[in-house]
Amino acid sequence: MKIAETSLPGVLLLSPTIYRDNRGAFMETWNQNGMAEAGLPTAWVQDNSSVSKKNVIRGIHYQMVQPQGKLVRVTHGAVLDVAVDLRRSSPTFARHVAVELNADNGHMLYIPEGFGHGFVALTENVGLAYKVTDYYCPAGERTIVWNDPDLAIRWPIAPESAILSDKDAKGARLRDAEVFA
Repeated sequence: MKIAETSLPGVLLLSPTIYRDNRGAFMETWNQNGMAEAGLPTAWVQDNSSVSKKNVIRGIHYQMVQPQGKLVRVTHGAVLDVAVDLRRSSPTFARHVAVELNADNGHMLYIPEGFGHGFVALTENVGLAYKVTDYYCPAGERTIVWNDPDLAIRWPIAPESAILSDKDAKGARLRDAEVFA
């Protein structure tokens, strides 16, 4: 597995080796020893899965109570996956990185605690699987609105095409949001 830094320190792009033949493909998505050697967490407490249709935007989510590191991958389809630095003391505060994750390339994104996470489904049917380092805490969950101009995320869909939950549509602006110290 290749592990590369992104423009945000701590946010890593993982590229597993994919073995393909006439039957299909195989890749290793988790290896505790390899991840430990790379400095990634090895204590994951919860696995999550979501399915979305094209143009669904989820996020930008984070937890102030029980913050979570996430290891995100696509099981089918494709997304533009976004991590936003929400650590006020960080030199990269409010900056983001956006990476296409898809079932063909097998790429995974590691997003440490202190970052927000969101994605847009680029294909008709997308499956996302992710590991998290702490349990979901509804009281600690926060949402920043996906199209906050202060974040300047270039989502690859027209705003009127975005499909959002009520919670995501009513997310806070970054300037009004509770963020990490």
